Amino acid sequence: MRFHHRGYVSGDPRVEPAAGVGIDRPEELPDAIDVLIVGTGPAGMITAAQLSQFPNVTTRIVERRSGRLEVGQADGIQARSVETFQAFGFAGRIIEEAYRITTMSFWRPDAADPSHIVRAKRTPDDPAGVSEFPHLIVNQARVQDYFAEFMANSPARLRPDFGLEFVGLEVADGGEHPVTVTLRHSSGPREGQTRTVRAKYVVGCDGARSAVRQAIGGTLAGDQALHAWGVMDVLTVTDFPDIRTKCAIQSQDGGSILLIPREGGHLDRFYVDLGEVSPDDHGAVRRTSIEEIIARANQIMHPYTVRVEHVAWHSVYEVGHRLADRFDDAPANGTSPRTPRVFITGDACHTHSAKAGQGMNVSMQDGFNLAWKLGHVLDGRSPESLLSSYAAERRVVAKDLIDFDKQWSTLMAAKPEALADPSELEDFYVKTFEFPAGFMTQYQPSVLVADPEHQACATGFPIGKRFRSAPVVRVCDANPAHLGHHARADGRWRIYAFADTATPGQPSALTDFAEWLAHSPDSPVVTHTPDGADVDAWFDVKVVYQQSFEDVDMSSVPEAFLPRIGPFGLVDYEKVYAVDPQQDIFELRGVDRGGAVVVVRPDQYVADVLPLTATDRLAAFFAPVFLTRGAAS
Repeated sequence: MRFHHRGYVSGDPRVEPAAGVGIDRPEELPDAIDVLIVGTGPAGMITAAQLSQFPNVTTRIVERRSGRLEVGQADGIQARSVETFQAFGFAGRIIEEAYRITTMSFWRPDAADPSHIVRAKRTPDDPAGVSEFPHLIVNQARVQDYFAEFMANSPARLRPDFGLEFVGLEVADGGEHPVTVTLRHSSGPREGQTRTVRAKYVVGCDGARSAVRQAIGGTLAGDQALHAWGVMDVLTVTDFPDIRTKCAIQSQDGGSILLIPREGGHLDRFYVDLGEVSPDDHGAVRRTSIEEIIARANQIMHPYTVRVEHVAWHSVYEVGHRLADRFDDAPANGTSPRTPRVFITGDACHTHSAKAGQGMNVSMQDGFNLAWKLGHVLDGRSPESLLSSYAAERRVVAKDLIDFDKQWSTLMAAKPEALADPSELEDFYVKTFEFPAGFMTQYQPSVLVADPEHQACATGFPIGKRFRSAPVVRVCDANPAHLGHHARADGRWRIYAFADTATPGQPSALTDFAEWLAHSPDSPVVTHTPDGADVDAWFDVKVVYQQSFEDVDMSSVPEAFLPRIGPFGLVDYEKVYAVDPQQDIFELRGVDRGGAVVVVRPDQYVADVLPLTATDRLAAFFAPVFLTRGAAS
């Protein structure tokens, strides 16, 4: 965490100085704004949190509830999401309060007595060690609380506007604020009254029944699995030995259970199989009582018993897999050159079963993907055409998610005799682990993702996939660190220079690259950083040396990696790293010993991998991404 560079800070350093629209922020929703976000679920809150880092952008987020969410339905936090939380500064705190999944147990009918279930297998939750962060279980409401804290402490001082319900919108062909939104006060002294707000962009994060999606003519297409599940968060007394372990339980004739321990040491979530649903059921299954759900759970878990002492929440849902036909309001089939003005994210775009822990996680990545692009466009950094990449990138991810969930939910509901092999469920879980964990997303080549021409320079940083952190040692103070953990959700691009084998400070490919980056008129740092801004305002440039920290003399490090920042021109020493002698990042991530450059987007995805000598290509990559220098204020 960087602070004191603008002067001594005696209070909480997480509270950034108010700037731009955060200074004297009006309590009342303005009549004209840049971005209106509808819905304070995880997708909406991460979108708002990222945009709060752009103090020149007027963002407001409205919610029909009168206050914060108290009990959320989602609870599974995949490791990719925890990596994202690190960028927003609260990974450590949420890990402390959450339940951590380390193993999963699979139970199935005993071959000797099929009326009894027995533990068939235990598998590690992250068998390949794809992330240094854990898989967590914590209430969705707490995730939203942390995002709310982040955006309230950010320069824009962003806070939700509760008690406002979206009614409809109209998009004009032109004008500075072309989207006119009608809102209704849903609580408070003005309940029932309507008002209009004009916005440059609207983001609908308002769930599966999204009114924003309907307003732009979007539809959800897909199928209903005709299978129902009862879900309950309960405090129990039981003799089941794995009650505090994530379990997939298959019985001979009673159906299945997915058991997920919750945070706090006592609360557990049961997804209880209620069986197939008749096509003419007309929703009757949703009236299944909590007593029936508990009875079915005991039937499945025989010979073990579960006595429910307290029900925190319960519901019944039918599995459905649906994908929106559009993720924005851009005219279809190229009928108009207009770029999108209205976007939808999360459940407004894609719905599926709850049992793979995907809904909240994929939804947050939707919001992270879109928000930094909106920030760049509205801050004058990037052309409006950048916004078309949101739908292009995220619709593919949503389609893959639904295809995966169809397989997983089908296996979870299958009777043991219907499986090709008794271990089919656990084998599928292990084989596909990286997908639900969030690590299989790979964006295809575009203006924001380069062709993998030089992928061999760093094979462990696949272009288009998330930047996978690794241990290093910070040279200035010999502190061990994780390279990716210092990348905050501040809207900046990352340029990581991996040094060649030359002695630090001696002429080399690295010193030539650093000289070009700091002084060449073709350098993206020189070309695109606004006049008067800190040199690292838009590009966070770091170096990793192959030598140990003792062998790197800070006085010989090129100035590109020791920027002067703030009103006092203080040197930032925390961008210079050396290898960890126990875990060499060059070996771990397949980085060429001749050196390499890894370019990472603000949402933590690798945009390009290059040799140190490919400065022309680096300049060419950023040329269409950014507008000319000085366009931002």
